[in-house]
Amino acid sequence: MSRPVLVYGTGNPAKLEHMRRMLAPINMNFIGAKEIGAALPDVDESGSTPLENARIKALAYYEALKRPVFACDSGLYIEGLPDSEQPGVHVRMVGGKRLTDDEMIAHYSSIAGRLGGKAIARYKNAVCLVMGDGEVYEHFGADIASGAFYIADTPHPKRVEGFPLDCLSQNIQTGTYYYDGAQNDLTDESAQTNGFQAFFRRAIGLEKLL
Repeated sequence: MSRPVLVYGTGNPAKLEHMRRMLAPINMNFIGAKEIGAALPDVDESGSTPLENARIKALAYYEALKRPVFACDSGLYIEGLPDSEQPGVHVRMVGGKRLTDDEMIAHYSSIAGRLGGKAIARYKNAVCLVMGDGEVYEHFGADIASGAFYIADTPHPKRVEGFPLDCLSQNIQTGTYYYDGAQNDLTDESAQTNGFQAFFRRAIGLEKLL
């Protein structure tokens, strides 16, 4: 019995390679949309949670491609903030305004300052897999969330356009800024990796094939 080939619904090559690294141990067959010459439709990601957005994207991509496809989404959650202030899926939107990189740095460093100089944060992730008409599998659990990290009230001097929160992010165990640590030294991703692997094993029956 052969394993199905799944399309990862993303146009971001960094996200594609990250998913490939996480799923490499289970030898799952998946490719990026660009690798099959497919253009993903623009989708109104109007969901209020990562799971709602992952579902919206996956269903839209399946309708366009008519082949098994999965999509992911994430949201930022900060310990100590009330629900009404959680960034969630709207990390750049505050009070109805889309923030610039500099405005994001000012906003989130201010939150860290209010919470004692460092705020504990994590990204909660969701995945939705559409195998066929009416055959949908999805997951939004703690086992696929990122590890916890700090958002600091004092930014690192380094800036990378489009990734403003990296200059505020610190390893929760060492207190080292993301930019001063080893590559991918911000959080321990082992639990997240295991969670994604377990989801796909369950969803497409990889246990029966191993």
